[in-house]
Amino acid sequence: MRSFTTLEQRIDAGAHRFLDNAATGGFRSRLTEFVVFGLKQAWACIFGAALLAVLMAARLWYPEDAALARNDFLTIAAVLIQVLMVVARLETLRELRVIVLFHLVGTVMELFKTDVGSWSYEAEGFLRIGAVPLFSGFMYAAVGSYMVRVYRLFDLRFARYPRRWITAIVAAGIYVNFFTHHYIWDARWVLLAAVVIIFGRCVMHFRVFRRNFRMPLVIAFLLVALFIWIAENIATWSGAWLYPSQLNGWQLVPFEKLVAWFLLMIISVVLVAWVYKPEPPEKPEEPAEALPAVAADVSSVD
Repeated sequence: MRSFTTLEQRIDAGAHRFLDNAATGGFRSRLTEFVVFGLKQAWACIFGAALLAVLMAARLWYPEDAALARNDFLTIAAVLIQVLMVVARLETLRELRVIVLFHLVGTVMELFKTDVGSWSYEAEGFLRIGAVPLFSGFMYAAVGSYMVRVYRLFDLRFARYPRRWITAIVAAGIYVNFFTHHYIWDARWVLLAAVVIIFGRCVMHFRVFRRNFRMPLVIAFLLVALFIWIAENIATWSGAWLYPSQLNGWQLVPFEKLVAWFLLMIISVVLVAWVYKPEPPEKPEEPAEALPAVAADVSSVD
């Protein structure tokens, strides 16, 4: 199993003292696995959850006449969250490298997308590049933080993972298309088909507590993209940024953005693979046991 940070080792030891006597079979065992799954997911999302909490608090309580512009406050808060993540050893310096890369990749996209009018920010504050406040890059960093943390917390393994050079080419094509589709033919549906073909046979194996589970990787991409879309709705409601359809009053983020986030998952996975090389499962695949009331497409391997 991949190593935890120092703090996570203490949390894990305490959790085992509490859970080692839990039932090993039946409904209570499944319920334990489900609760632990939710707690691990929440722990993996801690950076993004903290950033969303700050965005919502700023929307509800930040004074309109404050000397410090709200966007500058959000940038300072995001920097403090990132520093605390490292100082408190919630992230390793090795993981910080890929998170910084997410930040840079996202900021470049933000500069272009705001320039062509895909979305907009309030033109306030000093901590910005052009029309893009610096906190925007931290929203991409939050995705990177989740990806590297979930990889470690669930000891992710991959059966039939495609060659990394192929995934890198597809990821590069996806990233380029985010820019070029404003000027030439939009290739997102071709890229989407390529993703399904290339990753369609790949199965993700992960450990929750006592059990190993598996899920088609494409389904995992879709679920993560769905939760990011939900978070995006919270962020736009807070006024962090707005899409053109929201300028005259907030409404749900267009559902087609889910496709964009799904494709962004490919870029995310390729970046994370730079830190953690995808490894095959430790045990050969066995017949799967369904997980009722948890996830229809997830199977258990004892």
